[in-house]
Amino acid sequence: MHCFSFDIETVPDVEFGRRFWDLDDVSDDDVATVMMFKRQQSAGTDFLPLHQQRIVAISVTFRTANSFRVWSLGDEESDEAEIVQRFFDGIERYTPDLVSWNGGGFDLPVLHYRALKHGVKAPRYWEMGDGDRDFKWNNYLSRFHWRHIDLMDVLAGFQPRGRASLDQMAVMLGFPGKLGMSGDKVWDTYRAGGIKEIRDYCETDVLNTWLVYLRFELMRGKLDEKDLQHEYALVRTTLESMDQAHLNEFLAAWGED
Repeated sequence: MHCFSFDIETVPDVEFGRRFWDLDDVSDDDVATVMMFKRQQSAGTDFLPLHQQRIVAISVTFRTANSFRVWSLGDEESDEAEIVQRFFDGIERYTPDLVSWNGGGFDLPVLHYRALKHGVKAPRYWEMGDGDRDFKWNNYLSRFHWRHIDLMDVLAGFQPRGRASLDQMAVMLGFPGKLGMSGDKVWDTYRAGGIKEIRDYCETDVLNTWLVYLRFELMRGKLDEKDLQHEYALVRTTLESMDQAHLNEFLAAWGED
């Protein structure tokens, strides 16, 4: 078994904003303000279109037959092209099942746009059955296939009005949820040089996603109660062995089942 849960964090693509609106002598902060103001005017929200966002962190959990890992791709100095390439390289190497929360509506489309911008190659990800017949009826792109499970979409029965936030769903199930950070704070944190804090936050988000997924696997009969407790214990043991402040905080907030 190879299974990735994943999450991305983004900031305004001020390079695009500067070029598109001819803002050559304007600071990054002011370019971002212009971008969000124009979005507010046109759509009633300052949440930027997906193609106007730049990825600054990608975090994953990776479950194999014998181990569990959580980490952020690249390092704090890695540029966007590197971390996006690393994400798709993982798919190329392992052909894992993918698990996300709103990945179909946000993370993957953003990854598509950024991969296109940087010339990232991802043939396995885009396989639809022409080169591997197994992908004809189970690929990463089709909404109702299982090679990518967007938990938000699936649990809502593919109905927009049924969608829940990851934070609230995690808390409902007894998991930590968000710990003092949220997506709307990422831009300010990034401007303040807090890339480590963003990567740490992304890792706790992807851990919440993984734990919700384990409960989903119990619900659909892929795990029994004994299996579930084994998976929980594996996550706990892994985080304890890593002994990092944000993961220790996550463990403390999780408490005992």
